[in-house]
Amino acid sequence: MNDQIRAVPTTVAAGACLSLLAIIFGFVIGGAFGAAEDAIKKRLDVSGTAVLETVYKGDAAAKDAVVKKSWSYLIRAHLHGGAIGTAALASIATMILLCPLGPVAQGSALAFGAGALIYASFWMIAGFMAPGMGSTGAAKEHLSFIAIPGAGLCLLGACGTLFSVAKACLLRPRA
Repeated sequence: MNDQIRAVPTTVAAGACLSLLAIIFGFVIGGAFGAAEDAIKKRLDVSGTAVLETVYKGDAAAKDAVVKKSWSYLIRAHLHGGAIGTAALASIATMILLCPLGPVAQGSALAFGAGALIYASFWMIAGFMAPGMGSTGAAKEHLSFIAIPGAGLCLLGACGTLFSVAKACLLRPRA
């Protein structure tokens, strides 16, 4: 088994490490919520209050709505990091166990791991930017250059994993 583990290509190992980083990212955000939820919510509120007159035109209710939704974006960052990171790591482990680790499997591992970390980061950045921009939609639009590649890499990684596993299992010689 140790020889198999040492034979894992660098790209697959990098994908696994990125997946683990995404999981840790999600855990750290969750820990921050437990340790400093009030301080984080206060930071979001202060960011919105700083532009209350210019961006929100004095509409405190609109600011409060954006701050509330921004908090939900931070929760999404926590959940996406843990969930997509875990899915990516499980996919990579499945490919290591079942597939020849050719170019598609290697690319899928790297894409899925990177996508998990990038996409979770997108939600956190959008959550912190939105109150100062006056809209969660504006923050998402402004950061689409992060979200789209992150989601795309996750999709490529998942599809590549499915292709690699199906090919390995369906084309395996029968005993």
